[in-house]
Formats: sequence, structure tokens, C-alpha cells
Amino acid sequence: MALPEAPTALPPEHDAMTAHRTWWEGALSTLPMWPGGILFGIVYAVTARAAGLTAPEIVGMSVLVFGGAAQFAAVNLIAGGAGALAVIAGTAIANARYVLASASIAPQVRHQPRWWRFLYAFHLSDESYALAMARFLQGDGSAAYAFGANLGMVVPWVGAAVAGVLLGAAIPSPSRWGIDLVIPLTFLGLLVPLLKTRRAVGVALCSGALALLGIAVLPGTWYLLVAGIGGSMIGALWRAWEERPTCG
Repeated sequence: MALPEAPTALPPEHDAMTAHRTWWEGALSTLPMWPGGILFGIVYAVTARAAGLTAPEIVGMSVLVFGGAAQFAAVNLIAGGAGALAVIAGTAIANARYVLASASIAPQVRHQPRWWRFLYAFHLSDESYALAMARFLQGDGSAAYAFGANLGMVVPWVGAAVAGVLLGAAIPSPSRWGIDLVIPLTFLGLLVPLLKTRRAVGVALCSGALALLGIAVLPGTWYLLVAGIGGSMIGALWRAWEERPTCG
């Protein structure tokens, strides 16, 4: 009786090609986010220019900080005459939510090399995190897709800073653009498809309520941490209650 043939091992080139395609899929998935990101980035650059920052400082902040809320916080503090320590503290608080985001996605990329995880964490953005987590929650996420989504947001954000520096004089009143609505509506569109269970809806509503409460009573962007930590705790407790052992 003939033994069945062992499956033929795929060459390393096949894995590399698959990762490359998945990387591009992740990068291209950010395209719907580009209009909001570009608009937000141009308004940041114009605001920073008005606060007295030079063109290299404006673009350099977009490259090295890579965080819209933190960059706006830094610009406002600089415009108000704050010192270096106050600016650093303000940007750290504004970006503190990424501690939660990184912790939640870390189990999905724990097998990647340390240098890869450092680079991924450096470029992590709200948009790329939402896209990657949506795929991981659906069961078809991958590290290559997540990394592609990260780098996919670099182009519009840094490019928008350059455009804002060049076109700043032609944009007299950025507040008329309705920038305060663009980003929340973008993330609302990402959130809704994930609300498939009663627990997901409940956690989303509770997080929103905590955010509104935080805005009312807390300074700066502390409400983001309150909503993130509070929502995570509610979700964990809800899941534990659903999975509790039942008698009989």
C-alpha cells in the first residue's frame, strides 16, 4: 500500500509575496481615512505657522511626534508661552491613550521581532489601530496588514504638513472647515461595523458616557484615558459575567 505523499513545502518566496500583498492591502485600506487626515494635518500646519513655528519644526513634529492631538496640544502650549517641560508633559498626556492601544494589540504581534514592534509602536495611529483591530477581531488580521495600515497613514499626515506650510497663506480661516467633525465621524464609521453584540454596544455607550463626563470635569485630554480605561474595565467585567459558570 503506497503511503500518501507529504504536502509540498511552499518556497520562502511564497510567504514573502503573501506578506507583501497583505502589507499593501493594509496600506490601501487607509485611503478612506486620507481626506480627514489631510485636512487635519493642513489645519495643524497652518495653526503651527501662526504660533511662530518654522517650516522644518512643523514638518519635523509631524515626522517625529506623529500624533495629531499631541501636536495641537504642543502648538497651543507654545503659542501660550509654555516652557519645554510643559510642552513635553502636555504632549505625553495627549498621547497617553496609545499606551492602552498598544497594550490591546500587543498579543496579536507578540511573535514579531523586537525591532519590528518598536517601529510599529512608533507609527501607531488612531486610524491604523482601528483598521488593524477590526481585522484581528474578525479573525483575518495579520502583522503585515497592521504594519501596512500604520505606514499608510504616514503619507497623508506628513504630506499634509508640507502642504500646510506651502499653502498656509491661502488658508485664512481653518476653523471654517469643520475639522472638529471630520475625525469623530471617521471613527464613528469604523466603530459601527464592530457593534455586533450586546456587549459591544453596551461598552461603546458606557465609554461614550465616560468621555462626556470627563470632558465636563477634567482638563485637557484626560477624558480619553478615563473613557479608555473605564470602557476596558466594563468590557472585561461584562465578559467575565457572561462566561461565569452556571449551576446545573
